[in-house]
Amino acid sequence: MIKQVPIKDRRNVAKPALLAGLVVIIALLPLVLNSTYMLHIIILIFIYNIAAVSLRTITISGQFPLAHGAFMGIGAYLAGMASKWLGWPFWITIPAAAIVTAGIGMLIGYPFARLRALYYAMGSLFFGIGVIFIVYAGGIWTGGYAGLIGIGPMLGSSKLAHYYFFLGLAVVSIIALYRFEFCRLGVNLKAIAQSHLAASSVGINEGWYRIQVVGVGCFFAGLAGAGYAHYNTVLSPVTFNFMATLWLVMYVLIGGIDSFAGPIIGTTVLMIISEFSRDLKEYSPYISAVLLLIVVYLMPQGLVSLPRLIRSAFTERKKGKRIAHAP
Repeated sequence: MIKQVPIKDRRNVAKPALLAGLVVIIALLPLVLNSTYMLHIIILIFIYNIAAVSLRTITISGQFPLAHGAFMGIGAYLAGMASKWLGWPFWITIPAAAIVTAGIGMLIGYPFARLRALYYAMGSLFFGIGVIFIVYAGGIWTGGYAGLIGIGPMLGSSKLAHYYFFLGLAVVSIIALYRFEFCRLGVNLKAIAQSHLAASSVGINEGWYRIQVVGVGCFFAGLAGAGYAHYNTVLSPVTFNFMATLWLVMYVLIGGIDSFAGPIIGTTVLMIISEFSRDLKEYSPYISAVLLLIVVYLMPQGLVSLPRLIRSAFTERKKGKRIAHAP
């Protein structure tokens, strides 16, 4: 006798299988793409996916940081300086830079733990601006305004090797952040975001939980920045200024801040659009702003809700036809 699998169980199996299939397709892309430049763009998408998803992870606590680009820069400069001045290999500098960035994030997060909404956003914004000025004032150690050069390469000049390295790093990071969001700590953070007073009344230490989530978010921002440093081998403070944070915010908002997949979709779509409109590079912020307005107006939950909206419109249309043809 054949035993029927419940629909819920089939869905639980289908979702991971679909995601695994997507990863396999992405892994096979280099066999189709003959352009090293396109591989370069996809590598950058992998890096910024890690940063965007980690930014959203902090927002599940109800806070909205405006210094995430700066934390990415901290990781990048820590790894770059350790490589250039200490001669450390990338397999030490990347995790070390991520851990130190997380520590700095938690240290800075401690006085900000009781700040909420606009006050937290403004406090983090000023910190991010301060980080860039520290880089400018670093002189020979950070390269100052000219930027840091002479960072040790990671995997030679092979774009293919970098492609698979950053694909693996992105997959592992995204899985780790997904598990974090849906573990007990993540659930408590969502409770704090709903009502910090109600969460405190049942024994949830609001301040400590928020410090922890900042540490986790900054760890992955530092990881992405450190990987970028060894991939690019040259760093400029402009890469991690306030505009960098705004781009990360755009990736999250356009993709859908309420969905875990939102930042991944937003980052991928916006970076591909920027690539196809590179002749209009000076207008790219305006193009993205127009896209954000369209998404906010037509898809308040972001691009991630587009399939559901299409399916709903299709269902409504079929229902309307049935009513029209009814006797």
